Amino acid sequence: MKTQVIYFLLLPDTLLIDLAGPADAFLFANRRLGKTHFVLHYISPSPSVNSSIGLSLNNLSALPENIEDDALVVIPGTLCDQFDADTPSALQSIRWLKKTISNQRVACVCAGALLAAHAGLLKNKSATTHHSHCLDLAKIDSSIRVEDNRIFVEDGPILTSAGVTAGIDLSLYLIAQLCSPQIAMEVARAMVIYLRRSGNDVQLSPWLQHRNHLHPIVHRIQDLISKNPAHPWNLEELAAHACTSTRHLTRLFKLHTNTSILDYLTGLRLSLADQFLRQTNWSIERIAEAAGFGSSRQFRRLWQATYHSSPSNYLT
Repeated sequence: MKTQVIYFLLLPDTLLIDLAGPADAFLFANRRLGKTHFVLHYISPSPSVNSSIGLSLNNLSALPENIEDDALVVIPGTLCDQFDADTPSALQSIRWLKKTISNQRVACVCAGALLAAHAGLLKNKSATTHHSHCLDLAKIDSSIRVEDNRIFVEDGPILTSAGVTAGIDLSLYLIAQLCSPQIAMEVARAMVIYLRRSGNDVQLSPWLQHRNHLHPIVHRIQDLISKNPAHPWNLEELAAHACTSTRHLTRLFKLHTNTSILDYLTGLRLSLADQFLRQTNWSIERIAEAAGFGSSRQFRRLWQATYHSSPSNYLT
């Protein structure tokens, strides 16, 4: 897995949770991976800035002349009723963004979108920000399609999120893309937060669904299934891993996930089959077997019921 470099662009009065939430999420991911996948840099026009809670952030790196083509730049918001783009720090940051950003990914948290808008990064793009700044965003550049009531919005390499804690949701989405949904789920659990819907998708990936609970036994079973969905799981085996009865496990799972164990397992197997359909030239029979279905007939029936289309459509 290739190392991912991340630059946090910090201005005076940076909202500390806009910085600490995403930064901790990436560092939690490193710990779950057991290695340094995300390398974090904190850059600023000044060597130190005060945060929104009065805590001074020191030893910040200067704005680099160049950054990696595949780098991620995160722009946290600042504590402000009205963002002032004419301060020396803001002007220097805007110039740096205009000069440096080409095809790199940029993730804006809260009012960080306003700085990106002044730099022209949101031109003709869909974007969101904290609800109190949506009108401000539209005034900066009328070409921006401002999406209110959204957790985050992705448009090409630019991602923008709503206020404050939505930056963590955005970070989880990026972790799922840059590592895996499994790691994103583990980070969310470690941070004791709910996994919400992704910004533009109709629904969460099946690997992230039904995780908005804190029950340890149910999470243990979900972890077990998700690590090997193709295994021929049965209630007796799962109940043994949970150290409980099949009846109690069935009740717990339904209560805390609002779905059955069978439906949960089927969703993961269909998602696994979808990956095989997209990434291999395997036959339907081989895909059905590799994804854990009892037969190609069962696979076709469940795929049709879920997606209202034949899996063979992917092969044509």
